[in-house]
Amino acid sequence: MLVRHGETAWSANGRHTGRTDLPLTPRGVEEAISLAPFFHDSRPALVLTSPLRRAAATAELAGLTGGEPDPDLYEWDYGGYEGITTAEIRRTTPDWSLWTHGVPPGDTEHPGESAAQVGARADRALARVAPVLRADDGDVVLVAHGHFLRVLTARYLRLEPEHGRLFLLRTGTVSVLSAEHGLPVIAGWNTRP
Repeated sequence: MLVRHGETAWSANGRHTGRTDLPLTPRGVEEAISLAPFFHDSRPALVLTSPLRRAAATAELAGLTGGEPDPDLYEWDYGGYEGITTAEIRRTTPDWSLWTHGVPPGDTEHPGESAAQVGARADRALARVAPVLRADDGDVVLVAHGHFLRVLTARYLRLEPEHGRLFLLRTGTVSVLSAEHGLPVIAGWNTRP
């Protein structure tokens, strides 16, 4: 199960929010609390969260206790585009897309990542949860960020990281990756109670 964190001030206005550690807005808190029915009667075998507080707070408010922070679940590092909107970027690069153009380097805290680098982190996260899923001890819940979870979904489906562009993901939602006849599938997407 994939959980995208609730709304932040920057996600509300379209600013690229990678490693900047923002809190949830009041609406983001409401979104996170609204996810609790998904997990009320479940006992996940493993809960992993991004180390950033917007993801950890979402997990806690949704009733997912005992989540372990995993640095592989950080959001895409947007480098020099951290805090910038797509509209602002397109003033100088009209056809810019994160998925095709990437990001310029930023400062030491925001060096930037390529889609391949984000894909490598997603692959490590998937490898970490694979033994738990094979043991069939219960669900695995990953609480993280929009672009990262989109890349992780692409990698789960055996697609290139850039194919994450196909999976729009809203704040405060639950999505479910599963398998059918041994093949990876999406069983639910952008679900809210």
